[in-house]
Amino acid sequence: MFTSSKNAEESAALNLAYSVCAAVRTAPKACGIDHLETAVLTGEDKARVTAEMREIGKALGESGRFFCRDADNVDSAAAVVLVGAKYEIRGLNERCKLCGFENCAACKKAGAACVFTSMDLGIALGSAVSMVADNRVDNRIMFTIGQAAAKLGLLGEYRLIMGIPLSVSGKSVFYDRE
Repeated sequence: MFTSSKNAEESAALNLAYSVCAAVRTAPKACGIDHLETAVLTGEDKARVTAEMREIGKALGESGRFFCRDADNVDSAAAVVLVGAKYEIRGLNERCKLCGFENCAACKKAGAACVFTSMDLGIALGSAVSMVADNRVDNRIMFTIGQAAAKLGLLGEYRLIMGIPLSVSGKSVFYDRE
């Protein structure tokens, strides 16, 4: 069997994307509660996200140019991993108050996010991109992807979303950008 480098590299990126989902699932979570979700985007689904990124960029005008720049980068990626978190409370109440509210009920009523949501997402993203880097595949965490994915409702109730595009090329498309 003969496999061209292009096919092998695309397969490697896609297989790694699936492994990244596993790394996110097994990453440590505050209070042992898992409020994270992942998905892998390729093809038309990835194109929908980049189109939405461009729409957001255009709507923001000059201050949103980076959405369009990031969309160009994502177009070059073999796959994108979405990592999302739910705005759920942990129930620590008066023992915590890190969110700035008196207790978890006040945080939830205000529609705010438990600080552990962001912490869990950050730990999971670190685990994910470490795995990608260990496999020598180019990547970059992009909130712009997450904004577009959230607007499209790709992860449903998971509102805090980041995207990790994966690319295999001679030079990383995610750095030395305009």
